[in-house]
Amino acid sequence: MSTSTMSRRGRTAAGAVALSALLALVAACGNGSTASGSAASSSAATESSSSGSGGSTLQIAVVPKAIGFDYWTHVKAGAQCAASKLDGVKIEWNGVAAETDITQQVDMLNGYIDQHVDGLVYAATDAKALVSVTQNAQDAKIPVFNIDSGTDPQKVPIFATDNVAGAQHVAKLMNKYLDGQGSVALIEFQPGSMTNDQRKKGFVSGLKKYPNLELAADQADHSDANKALTVTNNILTAHPDLDGIFGSNEPSVIGASQAVKQRGLSGKVTIVGWDAAPDEVKALKSGEISALIVQNPFRMGFDSVVAMAEHIRNGTSVKNEDTGVYAVTTENMDQKKYQAILDPSCSNPPLPDDDPWLQYVQQ
Repeated sequence: MSTSTMSRRGRTAAGAVALSALLALVAACGNGSTASGSAASSSAATESSSSGSGGSTLQIAVVPKAIGFDYWTHVKAGAQCAASKLDGVKIEWNGVAAETDITQQVDMLNGYIDQHVDGLVYAATDAKALVSVTQNAQDAKIPVFNIDSGTDPQKVPIFATDNVAGAQHVAKLMNKYLDGQGSVALIEFQPGSMTNDQRKKGFVSGLKKYPNLELAADQADHSDANKALTVTNNILTAHPDLDGIFGSNEPSVIGASQAVKQRGLSGKVTIVGWDAAPDEVKALKSGEISALIVQNPFRMGFDSVVAMAEHIRNGTSVKNEDTGVYAVTTENMDQKKYQAILDPSCSNPPLPDDDPWLQYVQQ
């Protein structure tokens, strides 16, 4: 390793807390609509279950990619908060054990369709494999929305992060922290998942703006922190002069951070992560992680459930919604608006002033 590289890495540690600007990607409902999303919402507006009329309780199934991750617990909290603000709405929350359990998720969702729930809200583990589930729900006249991760083609409204733009911002941060020069690695989580593929696309395209940043390695951990630890160690062995790592979801970040720390490279290898699990936030506060790109899973759960209830009961047309993404650092993480994102609750919901369903917070 050259002396200039060592110097640059030293400056990286000092500059890792410099970012304080919010990544302004939050769009109002409707502004983020695509042509396919608008068509899907028009089609979905004609679908409603018979139990949705009158005063009966609505049964809305909300299914994440997997249970057990901090991220999805925030989605659940948002969905439950929405149900508590609405009369006669019950949430059925369930999920598979791992994001790789694609077949099991298909079976679970088809089971809810067979039960003829009033509405189905789900995050697709695989963009292609889950298209049939959406079609089955539509055939059964059950309205369906996607959250976080959708299908290809996208046939219904989706409440999700602009993953491409968020990952492009990661490349911008890497360029800032590495003084415009260095080699970086990408830790993917689940190739074939829409969110994974969008983040890879955004990061790779973002790096093209910075010709002196090189993507030295790209490996997947299948959303397993232990595998992420192994993958990162393998990358660091193959590339001992690596300057930066982008961990593209919670397990990826945790495993990468552990590997870097075990090798005594904290502050020398810059880590920019995605999501904000407690271990990630702790590492951010200590300086082991330079920045976190944080989504708004609470808002995904809250807005999708309110929109579903409005759609079923009142025929409200629903469009795609960009639920926002934020760049959080040690410098801004204690600010009120970021605390609401990092630690959301029904009493302190992280909903922006332009959220189309904000009125329901007061109910």
